[in-house]
This record gives sequence, structure tokens and C-alpha cells, in this order.
Amino acid sequence: MPPPHPPEFRRRAVELARTGDKSVSALAKSLGISQSCLSNWIRQADIEEGHVDGLSAGEKKELAELRRKARQLVRQSEIVI
Repeated sequence: MPPPHPPEFRRRAVELARTGDKSVSALAKSLGISQSCLSNWIRQADIEEGHVDGLSAGEKKELAELRRKARQLVRQSEIVI
């Protein structure tokens, strides 16, 4: 798996996509990323900025941590029983 792109690269890609000078697929190709990758970045930026409903990056991280803790607690309770 390739290393993640830096946040500044993502922000700039989203800015360029929002200008509408190029289609998302053409812009993604010129940046060397997939169209779905760029589309995901745009959607996440829209969520972070409150334009659409969804989980922010912080909320996703918190949810993942809570799920991990819940699995751990279930495993611990199974050991006790």
C-alpha cells in the first residue's frame, strides 16, 4: 500500500477540483491518483466543512476507537464467563 498523500496535497487537489476547470477524472489523472480517491477527498472535505452530513475525520477516529474497546470488553467478558 502506498504511503498516504500529505494533507496539503489533498487540500490543493480538492481546491483544484472545486474550481471546475477540469473534470474530476481528468484532474485525478493529472495528479497521479484515482478518480475515486479524489472523489473521496472531496466528499470528506464537504463533510468537514458542514456542507453534507457524515462523520468528520475526528468522529471516524473516535468511533473506531470505541469499537475497538467494545471488542476488547466482549473478549474479556467471554474469558470471565
